[in-house]
Amino acid sequence: MQDVIKQLVELYGPTGREDEVAEYITEVMRPLVDQVYADTMGNLIAIKRGPADAKKIMLAAHMDEIGVIITDIDEHGFLRFSNVGGVSAFTLIGQRVRFADGTIGVFGQEKLDEIKDLKYSKMFIDIGATSREEAEARINIGDVAVYHREYTLQGQRVIAKSLDDRIGCAVLIETARRLKESPHEVYFVFTTQEEVGLRGARTAAYSVDPDYGIAVDVTDTGDTPEAHRMAVSLGKGAAIKVKDSSVITHPAVKDLLVNTAKAQGIAYQMEVLERGGTDAGSIHLSRSGVPTGAVSIPARYIHSPSEMVDLGDVDDCVKLLVAVLEAPLI
Repeated sequence: MQDVIKQLVELYGPTGREDEVAEYITEVMRPLVDQVYADTMGNLIAIKRGPADAKKIMLAAHMDEIGVIITDIDEHGFLRFSNVGGVSAFTLIGQRVRFADGTIGVFGQEKLDEIKDLKYSKMFIDIGATSREEAEARINIGDVAVYHREYTLQGQRVIAKSLDDRIGCAVLIETARRLKESPHEVYFVFTTQEEVGLRGARTAAYSVDPDYGIAVDVTDTGDTPEAHRMAVSLGKGAAIKVKDSSVITHPAVKDLLVNTAKAQGIAYQMEVLERGGTDAGSIHLSRSGVPTGAVSIPARYIHSPSEMVDLGDVDDCVKLLVAVLEAPLI
């Protein structure tokens, strides 16, 4: 699974431009399922067929990552930008970004009297161009860039950009790999445009029309010095969601996840995320409503170029999903 994670996090796949990620996942998933296809929104849907009367279970993880979009190019070749998803200006200073063609840029800032005044409008991207014409030969208005960082493994901890939510994609892939038999029809859905409003999951859930849904995404932790109090830590197991800004987990799904973890001896912790949401927010509102929950991978430094997860937690998430999918009832 580590090789899959490395491949996924280093791919270029900002919101709305997830093609490169979808292409890789398609090749990995084809031998593991019965059918793989992409829908109109670019969601990748991989189906593991079940009996004729099987319940349809939808697992969802989003392929897209946050980024910046070019809004203007000045006469000296500096690029002005806005955000695509939740990007903080304070995480950008001195960082590098990569465009689809491989062009690398560095974030710079105008002179500020106080750092608290830092905004996108006071920043620019420097690609080494000396004029507007030189910059325009490489970059167009509307081009999107993502953080440029390598995958790093230190002990049990992975440090990388776009673990939100390529690590969820890796969990779905590994779940499909380990799942030999299931009494259910399982839909592994790799969604688009989650970072700008859970958009891909909305159309995918409408199309799949699942009986139950489970989103797989990262969640914050409260285990760093003077962090906001939160009962989630790296290394303590899969996080079973109770609530976030987008969903209140259906009691039947929450209980199923908790009881399965207890029965199988899988490490878990309960998650109440005060701000933020996942694809569960769209899935549970699809059609006439879908009982939906979420399994989360604890992560530090979310939406930064150096997100961090623990491989033990990742493995616990896979074990939990496999155990749920193997059970005869849900």
